[in-house]
Amino acid sequence: MLEIAVDGRTWLLSGPTSSYALRLAEDDTLLHLHWGPRIALADAEALAALPAPPYRPFESPLDGREEYPVEGGPRFVRPALSVRTEERRGTEWAFEASEADGDELRLRFTDAGLRITLHYRMRGDVVERWVTLANDGPAPAELLRADSATWTLPEREGWHLSHLHGRWAAESRLVRSELTYGEKVIGSRRGHTGHQHLPWVALDTDATEESGEVYGCTLAWSGTWRISVAQLPDARVQITGGAGYDDSGLLLLAPGETYTTPVFAGLWSDGGHGGASRAWHAYQRAHIVPDADRDRPVLYNSWEATEFDISEEQQGALARRAAAMGVELFVVDDGWFGARTSDRAGLGDWRPNPDRFPSGLKPLADYVHALGMQFGIWVEPEMVNPDSDLYRAHPDWVQYQPGRKRTEFRNQLVLNLAREDVQEYLWEQLDALLSSAPIDYVKWDFNRCFTDAGWPGEPYPQRLWVDHVRAFYALLDRLRAAHPHVAFESCSGGGGRVDLGVMSRTDQVWTSDNTDPLDRLAIQHGFSQIHPARVMAAWVTDSPNAMLNGRVSSLRFRFVSAMAGVLGVGGDLAQWTEEELAEARDWVTLYKEIRPVVQRGDLYRLRPPAGGLSAVQYVLGDETVVLAWLQAQHYGEPVAPLRLRGLDPAATYECRETGELHRGAVLLHHGLRPALRGDFDATVIRLRRI
Repeated sequence: MLEIAVDGRTWLLSGPTSSYALRLAEDDTLLHLHWGPRIALADAEALAALPAPPYRPFESPLDGREEYPVEGGPRFVRPALSVRTEERRGTEWAFEASEADGDELRLRFTDAGLRITLHYRMRGDVVERWVTLANDGPAPAELLRADSATWTLPEREGWHLSHLHGRWAAESRLVRSELTYGEKVIGSRRGHTGHQHLPWVALDTDATEESGEVYGCTLAWSGTWRISVAQLPDARVQITGGAGYDDSGLLLLAPGETYTTPVFAGLWSDGGHGGASRAWHAYQRAHIVPDADRDRPVLYNSWEATEFDISEEQQGALARRAAAMGVELFVVDDGWFGARTSDRAGLGDWRPNPDRFPSGLKPLADYVHALGMQFGIWVEPEMVNPDSDLYRAHPDWVQYQPGRKRTEFRNQLVLNLAREDVQEYLWEQLDALLSSAPIDYVKWDFNRCFTDAGWPGEPYPQRLWVDHVRAFYALLDRLRAAHPHVAFESCSGGGGRVDLGVMSRTDQVWTSDNTDPLDRLAIQHGFSQIHPARVMAAWVTDSPNAMLNGRVSSLRFRFVSAMAGVLGVGGDLAQWTEEELAEARDWVTLYKEIRPVVQRGDLYRLRPPAGGLSAVQYVLGDETVVLAWLQAQHYGEPVAPLRLRGLDPAATYECRETGELHRGAVLLHHGLRPALRGDFDATVIRLRRI
């Protein structure tokens, strides 16, 4: 809901439990008033009437109070906007007008031919903010920095910062630490979102998992990005974020050109970290993830069974075993195209290998459909091998710096997707591929970072960092419009491209290349801080885990770990015994029964993965599912009971693990003790209100 004061200079956006308020001062300075519990418009006007803080020598009266700090003038905080022209640098903007379009607020400012529009929209308790910059002047304007928003938190002591860090195969690990004076900066300089940080931060002073105020922000951008969290000298905290990592140049706006920043979304919650997570999940299911009301199918991916050594006959044999297990989507991974017998060749040549698939992909896809499954494939369109027909024909299509040694991570180079001819080539190749066979699913990979990000001959080569991502989005949008039945997964070597920007165009994300079921518990715990189980792909693979650590784990533990998200299987089914296949079939059957609750229910993190018992709970209507894992049992001590959340204390629930009846009050106050014993045990508990 959007409310505007009578004088048209105070604006209040309100959701079910929170409000966001801002005020245009008499000198046209845009001031932040409130972000927190829901207030009335009269309360916002009262805040606007409060006197400004007293002058302090060597400090700015605007710092910590301004809604969107720009470069120039009496400001010392990090600017959200930095503009350079031939004549000047910095911004002295003047207010032009405000506009309310439904639930969206637009505030328009001008500065010497540059039009600056701040956008606000409330969805639930999530505030979406972004900026549009239009060059109406006669000369180019260089955007050195154009952040999506600056968020201002109230004056408090003892802030704690939460964020997710990691690396390949160890993504999304949660860290919480005291926020000290100065700046904490996270981001990516890699051309994609990156395995090292997800673009999300949360701040609190005394919140627990289920109580206390939490402020969180997340950026909807799949390229290079930066989020800065600064505790200012007066103890205020500001969070500034947007596309690009540094201030060396983002885009050059020619006369008549416009740039729209990605959305930087913010959320206030008084339900602790768990309540904030559930609000983020609900927001994404309602407004971000395509077709979020449709449950994702159980998939099988052939990569770990075959790697590059694939054939139509071999894939058909795996498909038969997968279908017998109850799998609903069969995916052929890398190796089906061009001269792709290793990672040294073939990328860029998106045509089926005639020796492996003599009649193309259609016969295999038809066979998979006849088995009752959907059919999917793997692609990596933004990359090219030097040993490929594409590179031999167009060596200038890659990112490179002339006169410098080029980097070939994984024997591949990055195509310059900012070029229109590259965009059109990929559209033609992928559209033809999806039209050649009944393909239902595309796993879209991105297996190396930008390194030699040059564009010889381009007057402003820096723009490839932004334009690559915008072209990637446009290509996905175009493919989805032309092939609406096809689902897409964002892979990027695991969690290297996970953010709201790509999630608005894909149906799920590959959380990590690490499929070890114990490691995955911590990765999934961090991932759940911001993203819902509905998009979190998780696989059951072979034991011992040959790729990473050689750890041995039971099929039971592996399945229950993967059932916390979108279940997949990635082991070598040709080597599984009949007993393992039968057990796997039972787990797949159980997952299909609990899938609506897991993928669409409210998540409660009952106990984090910290060496002993860990558990998560999902609630959807009258259905509740608890997944619990026991890493190790010590000294013969019994497993501690779990206190369940989100239940009606007056209701009675049927518990399917034990067959007993429990009243909600018992479950809430005395807890439920999972039937776990020994090391690496796991269980699924189902409760239904009766």
